[in-house]
This record gives sequence, C-alpha cells and structure tokens, in this order.
Amino acid sequence: MSLSFGGNGYGLPGKVEYRLWLYIAGSTPRSTSAILNLMKICNKYLEGRYQLQIVDVFQHPEVAREEQIVATPTLVRKFPQPRRVLVGDLSDTARVLAGLDIENLAA
Repeated sequence: MSLSFGGNGYGLPGKVEYRLWLYIAGSTPRSTSAILNLMKICNKYLEGRYQLQIVDVFQHPEVAREEQIVATPTLVRKFPQPRRVLVGDLSDTARVLAGLDIENLAA
C-alpha cells in the first residue's frame, strides 16, 4: 500500500508546506492508530499545507531499506529540512508537533 494525502499542491502564500512520509507494517492496530492520529494532527494544524505519503513496508521493503526504516510506524518529515524522524503511534499530539517543529502553529 502506498497512499498520498494532503494539500492541493499550491500551499498557502507565505506558509511552509510539509512533506511527510509515514511507514507502516501492514494493517495492524498500531499502524491504523498512527494513520488516524497523524490525519487528525495534519487536518488541525497543517490543513492545506502538507503532503502525506503512507508506505507499507511489507509491500515495499526496498523503500524501507533505502530510507533506513528499522521500526514501524515511523513518521519522516522530509521537508522542510532538516529531516525529522518520529517512531510510534503518534498519539501524543504535543510530542508530534514538537518533533516536527510545528508546535508554534498550535497557538
């Protein structure tokens, strides 16, 4: 499975667009939880300003090797730089916002 979600590709003027990749391992409860938690966060804090790619490492193991993914679920922020990596079900919103360096958007 490889799915894409997100903004319209145009972004909002003056706003940073985020490129996020979520690596999951099949349709496990942790994978499902990570997807739902991330979708809530993106819709609330990054609406119209993100692109999300969801990659199942069981179906695309070559991508996991290339990206050096050793645990799932793993969220990778590829843009803006620097690259940031978070591992887990993404249930702690404050931790995810801080890890992605978007905590200032919560205000």
